[in-house]
Amino acid sequence: MSGIISERGTPVIAIIKRNKEMIWDLAFNDFSTKYAGSAFGIFWAFVQPVITILMYWCVFQFGLKSTPPVENVSYIFWFATGMVPWFFFSDGLNAVTNCLIEYGYLVKKVVFDIELLPVIKILSALFIHLVFIGLLFLIALINREPMSVYVIQVLYYLVCAILLLYALGVMTSAIILFFRDLGQIVNIVLQIGLWATPIIWPYTIIPPKYQWVVKLNPVFYITEGYRDSFISHQWFFEQPLLTAYFWVFTLGMLWIGSTVFKKMRPHFADVL
Repeated sequence: MSGIISERGTPVIAIIKRNKEMIWDLAFNDFSTKYAGSAFGIFWAFVQPVITILMYWCVFQFGLKSTPPVENVSYIFWFATGMVPWFFFSDGLNAVTNCLIEYGYLVKKVVFDIELLPVIKILSALFIHLVFIGLLFLIALINREPMSVYVIQVLYYLVCAILLLYALGVMTSAIILFFRDLGQIVNIVLQIGLWATPIIWPYTIIPPKYQWVVKLNPVFYITEGYRDSFISHQWFFEQPLLTAYFWVFTLGMLWIGSTVFKKMRPHFADVL
């Protein structure tokens, strides 16, 4: 995040530190106002993801009689450990992509650092994601899945997901102001990404010589990382090449996104 410089020449990481209380307040307000008009409030934030997980579980385990990809691990736990980080990534990318449009009145204010808007949207999505991480522990408890010290690296993969979201979202949030169809394109890419990423199916079904193609998807690193933390019990540094690739890709996208955002920023108010 330090790669982006605000219009006043201040690194974004410094702006975040200076305005951390305001960011928390705006993120919580963003989260709560989404469901302010409904009777059940924030309850709806969790209904669709839970129903999605249960639906796929019933279809694959009971309908198609799929066997769990990992021996002695329940199918719903294996599936949920991949689906939960995907929910965070897809919901977060959609939210960040549209953040400048949604908060157009703040973009037009000279005194507001609009570089904070992607951060606010990611933080808002994070509130829901933390609850679903708790749900993973609950599923593990119900199914008597063994937990180990490896689970602490979920925090590392969470940081990876946040930085990847920020890197991609900074770019898409700037471009969509000039190309409104980008929002529909992002939705289509995410729909394809759900099936292209080994979430519903294990990547081991692909012949080893072609598995590198799947691993080019940076979200693969995150979803498999959650499974490594909860199921496979493997440290991230035990996969140095995959880890190096993810960080090269993410930092590269952060640089590209920062450059695009910075060049387009002076024209944001004109197109809103």
